[in-house]
Amino acid sequence: MNRRTLFIGGAAALTASAAAASLLLPRKLPPALTYTRDGFAIGGTDPVAYFTHARPIGGDPAYTHDYAGATWRFISALSRDEFAGNPDAYAPRYGGFCAWAVAAKSALFSTQPDNWAIVDGKLYLNFSDEVQADWDKDRAGFIRQANLRWPRIVASL
Repeated sequence: MNRRTLFIGGAAALTASAAAASLLLPRKLPPALTYTRDGFAIGGTDPVAYFTHARPIGGDPAYTHDYAGATWRFISALSRDEFAGNPDAYAPRYGGFCAWAVAAKSALFSTQPDNWAIVDGKLYLNFSDEVQADWDKDRAGFIRQANLRWPRIVASL
């Protein structure tokens, strides 16, 4: 899969141009609204690695944990156990959907592992390098807006 192809849950692949036009996801989402790609939460990237290694690392199929309606992958048993002991500390905000899109569009967009930030001890993921750059200009403002919009997004599905 190249970086310009996105998989959204079980939905078909979308090109970046189609994604830019509309990345609203189908209404059939996991009960806890967790972004999945290739059958795994946040595409199989270990959420703990963002905190412990300061970068995204793909998880190992040998280390998984089910949480919030999705299967999560981890780089080690230690990472899996850290997550299982306190998933709210490591799971990305807004179910792993694009933080900028939740804030700016009240929409659910996919994310890329390399577009991330930890702000006040919380992990936020974004759709692309361009979106990340926009989000970085006013992280606090976008977080405030997304925190207001997220409950309404969840309730509307």
